[in-house]
Amino acid sequence: MRLAALALLFAPLLSPLLAQAATLSVCTEASPDGFDVVQYNSLTTTNASADVLMNRLVEFDAASGKLLPSLAQSWEIAEDGLSYSFTLRQGVDFHSTDYFTPSRPLTTDDVLFSFQRMLDPAHPWHKVAPSGYPHAQSMQLPSLIQHIDKLDEHRLRFTLNRPDATFLATLSMGFASIYSAEYAAQLLAAGTPEQLNKQPIGTGPFVFKRFQKDAMVRYSANPTYFAGTPAVDDLLFAITPDANVRLQKLRRGECHIALSPKPLDVQAISADDQLKSVHTAAFMTAFVGLNSQHPPLDNPLVRQAINLAFDKASYLKAVFDNSAEAANGPYPPTTWSYATELPGYAHDPQKARTLLAEAGLADGFRTTIWTRPSGSLLNPNPSLGAQLLQADLAAIGIQAEIRVIEWGELIRRAKAGEHDLLFMGWAGDNGDPDNFLTPQFACASLESGLNFARYCDPTLDKLIAAGKTTSDQAQRSQLYRAAQKIIHEQALWLPLAHPTAYALTRKEVEGYQVSPFGRQDFAKVRLNP
Repeated sequence: MRLAALALLFAPLLSPLLAQAATLSVCTEASPDGFDVVQYNSLTTTNASADVLMNRLVEFDAASGKLLPSLAQSWEIAEDGLSYSFTLRQGVDFHSTDYFTPSRPLTTDDVLFSFQRMLDPAHPWHKVAPSGYPHAQSMQLPSLIQHIDKLDEHRLRFTLNRPDATFLATLSMGFASIYSAEYAAQLLAAGTPEQLNKQPIGTGPFVFKRFQKDAMVRYSANPTYFAGTPAVDDLLFAITPDANVRLQKLRRGECHIALSPKPLDVQAISADDQLKSVHTAAFMTAFVGLNSQHPPLDNPLVRQAINLAFDKASYLKAVFDNSAEAANGPYPPTTWSYATELPGYAHDPQKARTLLAEAGLADGFRTTIWTRPSGSLLNPNPSLGAQLLQADLAAIGIQAEIRVIEWGELIRRAKAGEHDLLFMGWAGDNGDPDNFLTPQFACASLESGLNFARYCDPTLDKLIAAGKTTSDQAQRSQLYRAAQKIIHEQALWLPLAHPTAYALTRKEVEGYQVSPFGRQDFAKVRLNP
């Protein structure tokens, strides 16, 4: 990303905007991949599309840990767990813009369109997404949902092929956002379906105005938002990849909120009475994905050696300034079903060299480490982290070349399985452990590209699938602990950290909360004089 030039060119545009008290400016770390959120899996894209422009049938409330009504005002679940009936909220308006004026409010047809385009290969919109529907595929919705029936204009029923205890929670994820079928039909008739990714329409608190790649996204408040008009008139995402520049803009008053600060920045603002920090324990895991399809990484002994070679304590101190908890597995230890009996891999270079020798690689081998150019919550200092891993691997004879790849390209190529070792992170959406296991380790996620370990094992796959067939948490926990044991023994990841999610704000910002899932809610944020 052309950071330096953009920072200099864009700064003069921001200051006059902030003179208007009703414009909320947020310094974000990267451009979204697009605005048709179902096509993508990055949190940056979810934040810029699903979180501000759209709604889902249900929403997950992090504070209470419960699913709440959203576009669906109520629902019923059949005793056998095979059908879910929803009653839609009435009078919900889609956005009116200079490129679309809705003729009707939300109906069942919009929900049917939103899901059928992902599920039905014969649907006229199915092939519009060039890379498919990664979340729908990894969550196995095409095989899970048998059919969706329209009962009337405001009632519908999902019928499943098998019980799935995670289904309702899955509907709160960003990819399950509800689109306007009327707008989609207009685009298809005009022969411009790709515009859905450039000029989005939703029901959410803000209305899309303009996007300039690597510079900004502009939104205005939705005056007819069913949950209440936002407290600010306009929302501006100032795309600022460098955390140092985000802090500078915050200090100068060019941004009200700076996302993904470096740990040192949080300490640096403690004496500034114009700034404050907000934080929460993140339901996230930073990790290095080890591509099990690339020799010699296809040998579990080699993957175990990489885990043993890495000095995680030094990494956490240098990269996270000890603001993160060491990760030993896929999800945070506060998650129910966490396998406390699996201690992780201690730093033991000698044992790592022994395992390499057992694998027939006493002289080591060459590989690559992929990372992003700019920092994020899950990777505050990509360059330093990659260098630390490179040095630890060199100490046991593994020569690793660091490749820095722009975020969008990194995701695209990693989903295609081109990487060897990949610095990556995953954020759970709803507090359920399956939100880590299915997307990252199920066989179906190989096809969607989200399985960055590129690992498909029938036993592991059955454990993950079985964990969703019952709502009994004790039974699910037993299955998920068995799954974690396989993931640990196979060393599919080099788990790094469970970070603390921070954001920096100016003192006039009120009502902003950091989500443990990395989601963004600006609908109730206000700017005090």
